[in-house]
Amino acid sequence: MQPSATVRILGIDPGSQRTGVGIIDVEPGGKLRHVHHQPLVLLGDGDFSLRLRRLLDGLTRLIEEYRPQEVAIERVFVGRSADSALKLGQARGAAISAVVLRDLPVSEYGAREVKLATVGTGAADKAQVQHMVCAMLGLSGKLQADAADALAIALTHAHVRAATQRLGADARLAWSRR
Repeated sequence: MQPSATVRILGIDPGSQRTGVGIIDVEPGGKLRHVHHQPLVLLGDGDFSLRLRRLLDGLTRLIEEYRPQEVAIERVFVGRSADSALKLGQARGAAISAVVLRDLPVSEYGAREVKLATVGTGAADKAQVQHMVCAMLGLSGKLQADAADALAIALTHAHVRAATQRLGADARLAWSRR
């Protein structure tokens, strides 16, 4: 069964200094269309709590302007210092809060799942992801890394939701290769 309306997806690549956002539309026939992308720069005057405020305010403005119906966010990968992981987790929590306060459904994807969905291998590097995001959405030029990652997260969600609709089952289990 084919969906009957265009669905707008907001992808979020959370960060404590910059959070990437990317918005795409998925048309009823499956065509993907770029809508918007940008990094939300969180650095500035004030302490870390003000960065979280800038994140909440920025996402709120984008949600109000672009009206996404679904949201996809990257899961936290803990590979750096404990302090960095905590700050990243807090930024991710602030982003999720901004979304759920508007009653939007949130799906989460790990970095390997995003790379698999966009490049075809979970071991892809950032340049490969950026290249494929541009190719899939018909964009030219070099994308800012955080915004490209956010678009890749939105594209991953579009692929997973299409597979789920086609199969009538939870395709995320198969997609994630767990």
